[in-house]
Amino acid sequence: MHIPNIELASGHQMPQVGFGTWRLWGGEGIAAISAALAMGYRHLDTADVYENHAEVANAMSGYDRADIFLTSKVRADDLKHEDLIATCERNLTELRTEYLDMYLIHWPSPTIPMEESFGALAELVERGLVRSIGVSNFTQARLATALAISPVSISNNQVELHPLLYQRELVDFCQASEVAATAYCPLARGAVYDSDVIGQIADETGHTCAQVSLRWLLHKGVIIIPRSRDAGHIEENLDVLDWDLSAEQVARIDAIPEHTRLVRNAGYDEFED
Repeated sequence: MHIPNIELASGHQMPQVGFGTWRLWGGEGIAAISAALAMGYRHLDTADVYENHAEVANAMSGYDRADIFLTSKVRADDLKHEDLIATCERNLTELRTEYLDMYLIHWPSPTIPMEESFGALAELVERGLVRSIGVSNFTQARLATALAISPVSISNNQVELHPLLYQRELVDFCQASEVAATAYCPLARGAVYDSDVIGQIADETGHTCAQVSLRWLLHKGVIIIPRSRDAGHIEENLDVLDWDLSAEQVARIDAIPEHTRLVRNAGYDEFED
């Protein structure tokens, strides 16, 4: 099985299929992450706010660090220069690694200047603690501002993206700006199973609604990070690489009228609805 890579603005490569680790804690979390790695996932996505760096480190311990693309994220409250540096150093200790492949601003801060945050991220890159930097939950306007400010290339914008929330303009802007787009909640937390369009295409292709949704995102050139505790679903979500949707099927998914946003953050309502 070959997972394709996305070439990043930083010059590094990021596997297009990764494994999300939100709410994977304790022994159950270690088992799920370990199962994903055993099945061939080599891109793990975590965050400081997930409070599971120890579990991720435990699951990674039997693998060559160079073979795994590891992403974490810094909280919006820790975006002042010294706070961001200290948080990253702590995250590296928790993850038992000398560097992160990607470090993201998890949510933008309404009060801390972007110049301060991106200056700190640039320092982390210069020190070799972080290889690529990016953002999460940035609207097109905020990303445009960040691109103009950041001393180093912004390689990624991780946003909620699935067939029930196709943020076409944002994805197009990211890709035109050489910023890879990563889809979190790529299955809309299971809501794709309730879509008649997705269900019809699943029947036509002989695949599941989850697989159809993930394949559609890959067709758009988007990075996906599905998450599951169930080994069967973890394997199912990886079985999206050796088949494709027809242009007509892609167009039908594009035209789904739902605009269902699942993730909102208190104090931050600048969504492009």
